[in-house]
Amino acid sequence: MNSDESRRAAELLHLRGQTLGKGDPLPMPLTMASMYHLPGDPAGSAQYGRTHNATWEGLEKALGHLEDAPCLAFPSGMAAIAAVFFAVLRPGDRVLLPADGYYATRALAERFLAPMGVTFAIRATATFTEGGFDGYRLVFIETPCNPGLDTCDIAAIAASVRAAGGISVVDNTAMTPFGQRPLDLGADAVVSADTKAMNGHSDLLLGHVATRDADLMAALADWRRLSGSIPGPFEAWLAHRGLETLELRFTRMCDTAEALAPRLAVHPALRGVRFPGLEQDPSHALARQQMQRAGFLIGLTFADAGVAERFIGGCALLRPATSFGGVHSAAERRARWGDAVDPGFVRLSVGCEPAEALWSALAAALDAAR
Repeated sequence: MNSDESRRAAELLHLRGQTLGKGDPLPMPLTMASMYHLPGDPAGSAQYGRTHNATWEGLEKALGHLEDAPCLAFPSGMAAIAAVFFAVLRPGDRVLLPADGYYATRALAERFLAPMGVTFAIRATATFTEGGFDGYRLVFIETPCNPGLDTCDIAAIAASVRAAGGISVVDNTAMTPFGQRPLDLGADAVVSADTKAMNGHSDLLLGHVATRDADLMAALADWRRLSGSIPGPFEAWLAHRGLETLELRFTRMCDTAEALAPRLAVHPALRGVRFPGLEQDPSHALARQQMQRAGFLIGLTFADAGVAERFIGGCALLRPATSFGGVHSAAERRARWGDAVDPGFVRLSVGCEPAEALWSALAAALDAAR
């Protein structure tokens, strides 16, 4: 972690403290309110639960500190993505999406954007720049892509998209602001499913959008206010509490993944291993260029679905669950959800267990699964 990231991580823990008066609670309070006391002119005051909430505002201040940009919270990662789409796109616009990114983004475009007259195209992440970006109103980037972990050049794409008159949006869920900084690389907006590593405890749904474009932020704020796509105060409070340990958790998860990946890469039970931190990985060179860490996701390919399922079910320190980024290590065979991956492909999300204890459990399950 460089000095700027260390400073940002330390300051995050004291953002609230800078505004406290004597006797104020050190932790952020939970504000549960749909109505506010509003005698006379309501201007400048909290007015209604769909438009104002002190707990959201505290979370957004913390998120904005990490992103170094204004930020809006939403009730899920997909709500954040939908907000960008519906705040920006109009009939006749074209959108470019990753063919190998999170499937729900493509499903949203197919089910709801296309009938509204918004057309979309898809490209593989590894070859995302091929074909250029002329004619696209919005280019949506996911790097490393989920679940395959291919990468694409954020800075180069953002510059090309801007030159072509479009906007670039990066899904940074897998990396968090401590692992990759898309806005600093030139992206117009960043979205994140804070359900995952940002919160880290697998107990809520939440998302956010951050942008330094004032017009885009205003459009997003209008969308949230009028659509009612608002986070619950309790979820925002939980996410804020989780965010305060993000740097610790993310560092531990990435350190452990970096220790495990080389051992997994040579294990005979596996046909292949994807991890941007491995020198032989196709994503390695670009990952070193634009990512601060290699992340905590590792792709494992087994001989077939049966071996993969035996591995997942046989590991005492793995939870067979969808999603990722929690303190508990988790794994799932992604083909069961329809991802275009090998039937024996497993997405391993490394958690916060001690590295050697986790390796012992993984190794035993690998040996038994063959």
